[in-house]
Amino acid sequence: MRKRCSSICSSSSAEEDGASLYDGLPTSATDPASDPQSAHAALLCCHRVQDSLLSSNSSFTEYRGVLNWIIILLVLTHAHLFLENFIQHGFLIDVKKVLEHLIEDNCNWPSVNLIVAANMFAITALLVERSQEKGTLSPTSGHRLHLTNLGVLLLFPAAVIVHEPTISTGGAFFSLWFYTALGMKLYSYQETNRWYRQATDAETDESVPVAQKASNEQLTLRDLYYFLFAPTLCYQRDFPCTPAVRINKLLHRLLEMVIVIQIMVGIVQQWIEPIFQRSENSFSSMDITMRVELLVGLVAPTHFLWLLLFFLSHSYLNFCAELLRFGDRHFYGDWWNATTLFTFWKNWNVPFQKWCHRHVRARLLEKNVPPSRAELLVFLMSAALFEYMIALPLHSCRLWIFLMMLFELVVAVFLANYFQGNYGNGLVWLRLLLGPLLAVITYFHDHYISFRHPNLQPSPSPLTSDHRLPSAVFLQPQ
Repeated sequence: MRKRCSSICSSSSAEEDGASLYDGLPTSATDPASDPQSAHAALLCCHRVQDSLLSSNSSFTEYRGVLNWIIILLVLTHAHLFLENFIQHGFLIDVKKVLEHLIEDNCNWPSVNLIVAANMFAITALLVERSQEKGTLSPTSGHRLHLTNLGVLLLFPAAVIVHEPTISTGGAFFSLWFYTALGMKLYSYQETNRWYRQATDAETDESVPVAQKASNEQLTLRDLYYFLFAPTLCYQRDFPCTPAVRINKLLHRLLEMVIVIQIMVGIVQQWIEPIFQRSENSFSSMDITMRVELLVGLVAPTHFLWLLLFFLSHSYLNFCAELLRFGDRHFYGDWWNATTLFTFWKNWNVPFQKWCHRHVRARLLEKNVPPSRAELLVFLMSAALFEYMIALPLHSCRLWIFLMMLFELVVAVFLANYFQGNYGNGLVWLRLLLGPLLAVITYFHDHYISFRHPNLQPSPSPLTSDHRLPSAVFLQPQ
């Protein structure tokens, strides 16, 4: 009798291998009256070989309920933090202070003058290209003039920011980022036009559309300034365009930008600044316990601020694209699903990555540089550029951002084989929480401390000086 039951259970378990526990119960298709053996097997044998849902061998992937629980828990936790913050500090948000920190001394507006002066670099690039197109300037001389123009373009804002005491930190940030984007655009402008001329010289029939485009159209101010205002860093003479401007989309993006900026100002004034106010020393002079406490307290607001900044860039780029009818709106990939840091770096800023691939990596490969070394050089250039764009306006160069990105590279190389799938995605999000964002916020922390205590000197830096606070960042309550 025992052997018979065991055989019945074995056969029942084999039939139910791909089903759940309750799938083995009698259904309308298997009537207990017509098949009594099957009915007895379902009642007598309720166990089969199967793994726990949370074990590594299980193929279970439906975690939506867990995700909803985490979201609700995060909302409730941060609602408690906000409530505690309001009870302790009161209402600190004051949008009017943003305008106060944007106004520069004596109404000279050096940052505005910087941006207006940028037109001479753009016009110079256009004149050089026209001269080469007409043949009045040799390719070698034109290339040298372009490099000289770009070199002055990069040094000019840095010299003004360092030596002009009336420029605000917000104006310094905006003008430096503007000049950096302009330099990358003009480099792509001269490189791409050189490729067009090479295609024209190599043309042997009328079936080459690129060469035909280069020979039939002259370089104009309209084409140049369309490219300068377009949300891209890579130039071409024929951009894809949408049929018309959708006014409702423009207003929608504009409303998004206004709301997001207000939320960002609120997070800075209500959440980040009180944390800074509790500190009396610069980050570099703290002991390890105080450093950890400061960084842990800044993880959540810094991360929220970065996410809002990403959404603000999404709204701004789409606003510009809609206004100019710019068709290519692939500004980012699904970086939130990235399972490796390399995938994240490739997807989070598509225009920059496209420029690096087109004008840096491809040129290095042409010079027989190995692909891995070319990618390393591109990454180092990106890290140095990020450090430069944050450190220079704050007059504080400590290489924290550059070193943190190098540490990320080491983590990505040595841990890629150990963190894959969901674990790799978790490592990417951990990097977003504890990576260069905290290095950036330590720069602003020390700048805030030096502003509150002018006599307190942080760690030695070749660019340290007393400067006004950046616009919409670290605004002191009255």
